[in-house]
Amino acid sequence: MAAMTTRSCPCGLPQAYDQCCGRRHSGAAAPTAEALMRSRYSAFVKRDEGYLLRTWHPRTRPARVEFDPGMRWTGLEILGTSDGSAFHTTGTVTFRASFRGGSLHERSRFERVDGAWVYVDGEFLDDDR
Repeated sequence: MAAMTTRSCPCGLPQAYDQCCGRRHSGAAAPTAEALMRSRYSAFVKRDEGYLLRTWHPRTRPARVEFDPGMRWTGLEILGTSDGSAFHTTGTVTFRASFRGGSLHERSRFERVDGAWVYVDGEFLDDDR
C-alpha cells in the first residue's frame, strides 16, 4: 500500500488530490468502477456527502450519509477488480480501507446509470489478515 503524503491523493495514487479524485468530486466522470471506488473513498476522507449521494445508485441510495466524527481513514488498498471498464455495464471492486484502529474489507458492486458509474452496494468480507 502506497504511503499517503500531504500532496498525494487520499485514494493512494501518486497524483495530487486536485489532479486525481478532486477532479471527480468537481464533476469529471469516473472512467472505471475502480476509479469511482477510489473517488468515493476520498469523498469519505473529505466528508463530501454530496458526491457520495450523487454516485450512489438511485435504488440503494440512503437519504443521507452519516459520518463518524472520530473516524480517521488512513489508506486504501485495491485487492481485486472484475469487469468495470469502459466496455462493461457492471463491475466489482474488492478493497481494504484502513482507519485508525482497524480496517474495512468489502467487495463493492457498481453499475452504469445513464452512462455513469455508480455504487450499488457492498458485501463485507472477513478480514483474512
